Amino acid sequence: MKKKYIIKDARKHLVEQIDSAEGIEGIVMQDNLAKNTKGLSAVIPKDNDGYCTVYKMDCDDGLGLMTVYQVYPGIQLIYNDFEATGCKWEDTLGQNALEINHCREGREGSRLLSGSCLYLGEGDMSIHTMDNCASEMAFPLKHYRGISIVINLELVAEYPPQTLAESGIDILEFKEKFCAGGQCFIMRAKDEIEHIFSELYSVPDCLQKPYFKLKVQELLLFLYMVDVTKERQREMYTSPQVEIVKEIHKKLVSDLQERPTIEELSKEYLINTATLKATFKGIYGQPIGTYMKEYRMKQAAVLLRQTKSTIAEVANQVGYENQSKFSTAFRDILKVTPAEYRKQNMSE
Repeated sequence: MKKKYIIKDARKHLVEQIDSAEGIEGIVMQDNLAKNTKGLSAVIPKDNDGYCTVYKMDCDDGLGLMTVYQVYPGIQLIYNDFEATGCKWEDTLGQNALEINHCREGREGSRLLSGSCLYLGEGDMSIHTMDNCASEMAFPLKHYRGISIVINLELVAEYPPQTLAESGIDILEFKEKFCAGGQCFIMRAKDEIEHIFSELYSVPDCLQKPYFKLKVQELLLFLYMVDVTKERQREMYTSPQVEIVKEIHKKLVSDLQERPTIEELSKEYLINTATLKATFKGIYGQPIGTYMKEYRMKQAAVLLRQTKSTIAEVANQVGYENQSKFSTAFRDILKVTPAEYRKQNMSE
């Protein structure tokens, strides 16, 4: 089992860590996050002092890892790497545990106890109390990479990091500031967030402990200065809206030769066209037309690599009767023509 690891590539990380987990007997809970938690198929201690533990998560249709670092008493930094559409678990974390999430790649969705659903895109950050979200995460693009920072407010108030103590900041006030009335605070991608989080995705092992401490304190000082009244919040969607749009997405990708219009989908699924367009973009990050064009081209690329179908046949399979229009669309997305793409992949 590897003792050191730099998280640079999500897919490589998933495979290497899961391979190293084979043969582990029993589950050893070594940090507050995992205590009384169900939904884990393996726990992999990476050191002897409990500083870092890797959790292999139960995902129905893919792989998921959470690499947890105990940065301060009551503060954990977690790398999330998922190649799945979702993950569920059971825990007993309460209302005085605050979770800060940053989305690096893909998209991540959460359902609040109110029934509202929120989605983070690349660069976005959210803050909520742990008891306000259902114990599940959704990854609409079947890929998610990000960082979570979990703060036990009472423990941190009792044993604050040095910078927090010197500044006189009351960490307990963060709950009322960002999560008053059970709300979830969402900050759109901006330079300040990128500055804090970007460097955390490529930290050498020898610098992890001091660097994590530095960045966590920097984040807390930044959040103290945030004026929540001036931040434009991400939209939220109701659970029924989300479920309808997921069904529409399933219909769209299940038969690429069909091209239903938004109006037709709206009538079939009894959803307002404006709501359909807004909710689809909120979940999947792009307008329906843009998303489906990219999806078709990605599927076409698979067919060009893995089958001997002609370019005209591939075009038809992904919903294009006109080969010329297909070639133009393919080049728009993959920056090469279908013929060039096939030739390059055959030579490789």
